[in-house]
Amino acid sequence: MDREEAKRIIEALLFVSDKPISIDTIKEILKHIEPPEVRDIIGELNREYVASGRSFSIKEIAGGFQMLTDPIYSRWVAILYKKGSDKLTGPSLETLAIIAYKQPITRTDIEAIRGVNVDGVLKTLEERNLARTKGRLDAPGRPILYVTTNEFLQHFGLRSLDELPNLKEFQESDLDFVREANRSEVVNKETGKLEESVMPVQAEGGGADGS
Repeated sequence: MDREEAKRIIEALLFVSDKPISIDTIKEILKHIEPPEVRDIIGELNREYVASGRSFSIKEIAGGFQMLTDPIYSRWVAILYKKGSDKLTGPSLETLAIIAYKQPITRTDIEAIRGVNVDGVLKTLEERNLARTKGRLDAPGRPILYVTTNEFLQHFGLRSLDELPNLKEFQESDLDFVREANRSEVVNKETGKLEESVMPVQAEGGGADGS
C-alpha cells in the first residue's frame, strides 16, 4: 500500500465516522503504517482542504481525529439537525462545569457548591453520557465520585481537560456550552474562552449524526 492510497483510506474512515478515531485504531485498520505517518497524512489532508477552500477540516478532539465542518456554516447545519431536546438546561450545565473542574467529586460536594439537590441533574448527565461514576471516596459512607466522560470532550470539541479555561478566568457566561441544538464549543487558547465549534461532516448514506 503506497502513501496516497493510505491517505485516501484514512480520509474515508474519518468521513464516515460519527466519533473521533484514534491513531491506534487507524493503525489497526491499515496495519503497515506508524502513528507519526498517520499524523503526517492527516496534516497533508488538512492542507489540501485549506488549499481547495473546503468547508471542513480534520480536528484532534477527545483522544482522536474527526472530520468537522467550519463553524461559519453552523447556522445552516443546525437547521438540518433540529434537535432542540439536545440542549442542556442551566442547572445541567452548571453541574457539568463543576464536575469538569473539580473531578472526581461527590454529589454532596456538588450540592454544597450549587446549594440545591442535584440527584435529577446527575441522572440526566449520566443518561447523556456526559458524566459518569468512578469509584467511591475513601471516607465515611464511601460516597460515589463523579467525573466527565470522553463524550464530554467530544461534545465540546476538546482534546483533553487541559483545554478548559483557567478556573480563575472562568465566568458564568462560560456555562453556556450549548447555544443551539447540536452545536458544540471549543476553547480559544488566546482568549481562554469557550467558543462555538464545528459539526461532524455528514457522510452520504450514514455519516455523522451531529451529536
